[in-house]
Amino acid sequence: MNADRARALLDELDRAVERRLGHLTDDAESLRHDRADATADDEHDPEGSTLSGEWAQVDALARAARGERDEIRAARERVASGTFGVCEVCGRPIADARLEARPTARRCITCAA
Repeated sequence: MNADRARALLDELDRAVERRLGHLTDDAESLRHDRADATADDEHDPEGSTLSGEWAQVDALARAARGERDEIRAARERVASGTFGVCEVCGRPIADARLEARPTARRCITCAA
């Protein structure tokens, strides 16, 4: 895969992650607002999950998205250094089809297995 295509894929992936993080930030703000509401008694609400449970879920999703963003940044560094698409284990090229599906891949399919 050429560097221009790699950059385009990483840009697209980065935009999607940033959108997801934006939505999760909005969700976290909404939960903060709900938690501050003195009338919210989520611990005794028989109708659904607690605010604490929702907070934990939003937090976990945000941590995963930030991890994905870190992987995108690392892939960008590999593009800049000329090592993008080279398996970090065996040193062979990573198949273009794998990089199309997973642009942040660091290992070929054989080494990933």
